[in-house]
Amino acid sequence: MSSPGIPEKYRDLFQKRAFASLGTLMPDGRPQVTPVWCDFDGEHVIFNSAKGRQKDRNVRRDPRVSLAVIDPENPYRYIEIRGSVVEITEDGAAAHIDKMAKKYLGADKYPYGQPGEVRVLYKIKPEHTTVMG
Repeated sequence: MSSPGIPEKYRDLFQKRAFASLGTLMPDGRPQVTPVWCDFDGEHVIFNSAKGRQKDRNVRRDPRVSLAVIDPENPYRYIEIRGSVVEITEDGAAAHIDKMAKKYLGADKYPYGQPGEVRVLYKIKPEHTTVMG
């Protein structure tokens, strides 16, 4: 099954502790894949990173991305999303990483921040989705 947007039947994956595998493109065109925490605001898939990391540099240069979100309760159920990062912002990113730490770690505050680290939010507009399970 394929469509733009996130089908209602798969939106529950963004409420679970489901990790996403995020694929970005390196300068030479090779793929780079990183596990990330993800969120959904009803329109965009959101991930959070620190400014200057490889995925940050990659999406600033080329906004095309792909993610696979696998149901932690059933690895044969997943959604693959292809799209573009349409917004990159630092606004609200620190609060968002704390929200994600609560969801994924049960912690009130993100425990892995580094001194001087600048958090960044990335909003992905889904352009193609494929679902299974």
